[in-house]
Amino acid sequence: MKEKLAGINSIMEALKGRRKIEKILVQENRQGKRMAELLQLAGKKGVYVQTVEKTRLDKLYTIGNHQGIIALVDAYQYSTLEEVLEYAALRREDPLLVILDGIEDPGNFGAIVRTAEGAGVHAIIIPRHNSVPVNETVGRASAGAIEYMHVVQAANLVNTMKMLKEKGFWIIGADMDAASSYFEASIPVPAVVVIGGEGKGLRRLVKENCDLLVKIPMQGKLGSLNASVAAALLLYEVVRQRANDQ
Repeated sequence: MKEKLAGINSIMEALKGRRKIEKILVQENRQGKRMAELLQLAGKKGVYVQTVEKTRLDKLYTIGNHQGIIALVDAYQYSTLEEVLEYAALRREDPLLVILDGIEDPGNFGAIVRTAEGAGVHAIIIPRHNSVPVNETVGRASAGAIEYMHVVQAANLVNTMKMLKEKGFWIIGADMDAASSYFEASIPVPAVVVIGGEGKGLRRLVKENCDLLVKIPMQGKLGSLNASVAAALLLYEVVRQRANDQ
């Protein structure tokens, strides 16, 4: 099954990534330095490029601004947990994983993917049900970072958490009612950071299976932050602590 990617950043990263691109449709008379770089890379990769009218692109992509370019690509391929752990081992790195407990907004998911890729996360684990899958909106919101990020679909998050703990992982959950602030906690390795769904937080069984719960202090009137912002704060605290330990 083919998927559509739109926007220069998303398609540029797809050209550099793992997915096969069937063809690229470019709006006639569309110019610019970034567009020229993209088309040059497509030529080197042997990807067929077709010039079309803007109206055709508008009909193909209705969820946002296509920026004058659309690519037809293979569907995103999910990874297995075993592949992810092997990937980290081959890189000789302490694994850092993220579990998303029911993120339903593709914009949030994409923003988390972008932050996670920048923070060196090896994979994001999502539930197979009650979660937004990887789709074109997620890819666009991630600015193309999804092309480099392993995503695992778990049939049961709690069972996956238990299996990871058996393998030596520490599970750290973000919870507004936790006793400790995230910057007060010592986060061990290897680690899994767990972020709850928008407005709901962590589900009871997921929370109960965390080794450590941490909160983000809120000084204003609102009780919590957007899931992608919370993920960014926690992940870069992990990055900071790991850098200090080296």
